[in-house]
Amino acid sequence: MSSERVSRRLEDILENIERIEDHLRGTTKAKFLEDDLLNDGIGRCLERIAEAARKIGDRFDDRYAELNLHALRRLGIMLRHDYDAIRPELIWHFVKNELPKLKKMAKAERKVTDSGGG
Repeated sequence: MSSERVSRRLEDILENIERIEDHLRGTTKAKFLEDDLLNDGIGRCLERIAEAARKIGDRFDDRYAELNLHALRRLGIMLRHDYDAIRPELIWHFVKNELPKLKKMAKAERKVTDSGGG
């Protein structure tokens, strides 16, 4: 995959993280857990993030082993096909604990690819 395409996928990840942050701004866990519309919106953004990660492939897996990017790529499949197994508590945990780390990684790697280093 070309650096340009990787950069675009990283941008997709960042854009959808920002959408999630916007959706959740001022929202409590309790409100999130009871708001089906909010859950659906966050789930859709996570599907896009997972798809972008799938398109990037495993190129960052070793460098960011703590992120478990393989599991992130599988998340999209779960959201689309095993949606009944996805509990809002798990989504909340993922969004609050894992997305900030993913955002940091995507920003760093986008800088590298944009500068021609990736």
